[in-house]
Amino acid sequence: MKLANFFKAALLTAGLATLSGCGTMNAATNLEDGAWTTFNQVWDKWVASEGDIADATMWEIKVEEGVTFEDVVDAINAVGINRNLKNVGELPLSEELKARGIESKTIHVMSFCNPETARKMVDFSPAMGGFLPCRVNIIEEEDGLHIYSMNMDMAIEMGKKMPPELKEATMQVRDTIWEMMQKGAKGEF
Repeated sequence: MKLANFFKAALLTAGLATLSGCGTMNAATNLEDGAWTTFNQVWDKWVASEGDIADATMWEIKVEEGVTFEDVVDAINAVGINRNLKNVGELPLSEELKARGIESKTIHVMSFCNPETARKMVDFSPAMGGFLPCRVNIIEEEDGLHIYSMNMDMAIEMGKKMPPELKEATMQVRDTIWEMMQKGAKGEF
C-alpha cells in the first residue's frame, strides 16, 4: 500500500509540475480544505473498482436485512420532510420496465431539492445545475437493496471555495442526503 501511495504522490507531483504553467497551480490553491483527502478517497475507490468512475464518485450503503423497499422509501422521505429537502419527483424505473414487458430488479430514483440552495449554487457556478436535483437511488443487487447517491464531498471540497453562507447551506443538503441514506438503510423514521 505504501508503494501505491508513493506512486500516487509522484504522479500528482509530476502532473502539477507539468501543468503549473497552465493555471493548474492557481486553481489548486483555490480549493476548499479537505480537497486532497476527498480526491484521494475518490482515486482509491476508482482504482479498486478497476476504473469505474460511477462507482468511485458515489456513496453506497447496503440496506439491512428485513428492511423492505417501502421502509426505505418512507425513511428517506421522512428525513427530507424533517430537514426541509423537498421530494421533487420519483422515477420507479423498474416498474416502467415491467410495464414494457422487461423483467427488472428494483431501480427506484428519488429526486430532492432545496430551491433556495439550488439557486445559490447555480449563481455560484451555472455548471452546478448539472447536479440538480440531488438524487437518491434504491437499487436491487444480488445481495439485496442498496442505496446510492453522489458523493457530495466532491462538489463541496474538490471545487473552488464557496462563500461561507453557500458552503453552510450546501453542507446542510449534503448532511441531509447522508442521513437519508443512513436511515433509509435501517428503515428508521
